Amino acid sequence: MTSTDRQYFVDLYASDPDPWRLATSWYERRKYALTVDALPNERYRRAFEPGCSIGVLSELLAPRCERLLITDIVSAVVEEASRRLKTFSHVVVEQRAIPDWWPAEIFDLIVLSEIAYYFDAATLEAIMDQVIQSTEGGAHVLAVHWRGETNYPLTGDQVHGLIDTCDQLQSVAHYSETNFVLDLWERVA
Repeated sequence: MTSTDRQYFVDLYASDPDPWRLATSWYERRKYALTVDALPNERYRRAFEPGCSIGVLSELLAPRCERLLITDIVSAVVEEASRRLKTFSHVVVEQRAIPDWWPAEIFDLIVLSEIAYYFDAATLEAIMDQVIQSTEGGAHVLAVHWRGETNYPLTGDQVHGLIDTCDQLQSVAHYSETNFVLDLWERVA
């Protein structure tokens, strides 16, 4: 199966501005709290969250970052995330698609939240190459994905298994339950 077509997301958000109930569901609030709590550093200099959607997780990450770049491919979503995060002057919100428009920066935190299973394995491997090239030793890579059945190219477990094979990343923390899997890796020098 190939990566999910971008039009899927445009159509999804056109019919519902919050199709996964990111701002209102208990599942999302709890998952986001665990995601932020899994980060071992109190502060990060430069963080990147591709596929930020409407910015609910970004809002929790922002106080922990000196600079936070968040991106999404749907313009209406980018506008909503910008409104949500307008009080954080250190947060930059951009319309970008990965892997095509990966930022030319070095990050000490990259968060892949509910995004990597939309890519096929070859594209995810290319994304992980970009992750490695845009991090240095000691940087953290955090991934959290739904474990339930989907029609996406990869499952959450497959995503985490693929990321775990990256030689430049060392597992720091792993949490798994019926609904989602969360992993934190540290970039080795």
